[in-house]
Amino acid sequence: MEHMIQLHIERLPEGVYLATSDEIQGLVAQGRTIQETIEIAADVAKKLIEAQSGAAAKRLSPACDTFDYPLIVAT
Repeated sequence: MEHMIQLHIERLPEGVYLATSDEIQGLVAQGRTIQETIEIAADVAKKLIEAQSGAAAKRLSPACDTFDYPLIVAT
């Protein structure tokens, strides 16, 4: 089953990105790029959900067929 998880991503002064989530306790991921950070966060989220015996999955919203996605375009 797929779940929709809201990530909070911020750029740290050191130049790396940090992702956390209010929906999955303990989710913290850091990467050199936004894409790398999202990929690491997805892996961490999957492992945390599995480790919590699916209890976290019951609280999460299922992924929908449509959703909004913030597109960032550098000019």
